[in-house]
Amino acid sequence: MTLLKPVNPSHPLRTDLRRRLHGLRDAFAARADEHDEAMGRHLSQLLEALQPECLGLYWPVRSEFNAASACLADTGLHETALALPYSRREPPAMQYRLWNRAAPTLRDECRVPSIDGAPVVPDVVLAPCLGYTRSGLRIGYGGGFFDRFLAAHPHVTAVGVAWSVCEVLADQIGAEAHDVPMMMIVTELGVVSE
Repeated sequence: MTLLKPVNPSHPLRTDLRRRLHGLRDAFAARADEHDEAMGRHLSQLLEALQPECLGLYWPVRSEFNAASACLADTGLHETALALPYSRREPPAMQYRLWNRAAPTLRDECRVPSIDGAPVVPDVVLAPCLGYTRSGLRIGYGGGFFDRFLAAHPHVTAVGVAWSVCEVLADQIGAEAHDVPMMMIVTELGVVSE
């Protein structure tokens, strides 16, 4: 695996990095069918160890791993309450809503598929990563919704979900004070931790 080279610090670091990571992830996901099974297996093993009472998922967009589908197929999670996020733009905030396991019926204010279930705070949350570091730093789409949610709920176990090709070095992300690191990252190669 080749890590991305650092971007020129005079450019907007995260904007350029996001653009490059989107390209990498899209290209990888186009042939990721062979890796979906491995990702699902590692995710299932991790969730079996964590034993969430309520699991916060995400509905996949673009080239994200479909964790929602993988968790629906996981027989060990049949009794586990599931939730999907709903994001508001003004003021920027994200909450989780209980999910009845049916296809989402609406879109949140960021145009991401969501549902209208009762608000809930999951004890374990899966966060899609556009990029990640071995230390658990995550780069998403730039809205800060997951960071805000995790900062407001520090007891929640945050698990990043990413394709291994999107690993970057910590100095490439340019960590900011509001960034909340994931407790672990799961990829198709296994659980990443320092």
